[in-house]
Amino acid sequence: MARNIQSLERAAAMLRLLAGGERRLGLSDVASSLGLAKGTAHGILRTLQAEGFVEQDPASGRYQLGAELLRLGNSYLDVHELRARALVWTDDLARASGESVYVGVLHQSGVLIMHHVFRPDDSRQVLEVGAMQPLHSTALGKVLSAYDPVAHTQALEVERDAFTPRTVTDATGFEEVLGLTRARGWAADVEETWEGVASVAAPIHDRRRMPVGAVAVAGAVERVCGEGGEPRAALVASVRDCARAVSRDLGAGRF
Repeated sequence: MARNIQSLERAAAMLRLLAGGERRLGLSDVASSLGLAKGTAHGILRTLQAEGFVEQDPASGRYQLGAELLRLGNSYLDVHELRARALVWTDDLARASGESVYVGVLHQSGVLIMHHVFRPDDSRQVLEVGAMQPLHSTALGKVLSAYDPVAHTQALEVERDAFTPRTVTDATGFEEVLGLTRARGWAADVEETWEGVASVAAPIHDRRRMPVGAVAVAGAVERVCGEGGEPRAALVASVRDCARAVSRDLGAGRF
């Protein structure tokens, strides 16, 4: 059985200690409360401070929780609120379209699938929650790159692999794709990531009107696209309606 890492356990205990009781604690208070030598406690506090998880008051020298924990906490709440708000609307979209539905968010230079609704038939399917998709070739990734400046920068900085002959990999071509995405309010992936698979995605915004994710429908090319090879207009409209509905539930108002 794998053993826990003692230094991480001590750091976690220190954060819990600072989160409760008095707002600020001195080094001696932290060390005595956790049964640590002052040198050990000081080393952990300095490391947490360097990472932004702990702040030290210049006047008193006492420690308190740092802003980085607040940022991480807000990120956790945002992602889980997004999934909660999307549940009903994505179920409806899967039933109406007959295809799989995904909700993705930006994570580590890619798209993290944080919600997946199966295609409503009897076929064997694999739950893809937690899977990562590329930013430059998928419909979800294009939408995030078009509307989120951070995603845009990351998509340009990473190597853009050619998954199929249709994948756009050069920077100029990719920027043109993003411009088109912003102009029409949705993105498509027609066999750019997987042969035989097409998807359509639209952005989800929060109460600050900031892009927090995207919703997509994905399925076989012959079902998603019409005779001209473009995604079916009715399917595009359904995806955009779903994205707007989730955005409204997040407080974004009308788009």
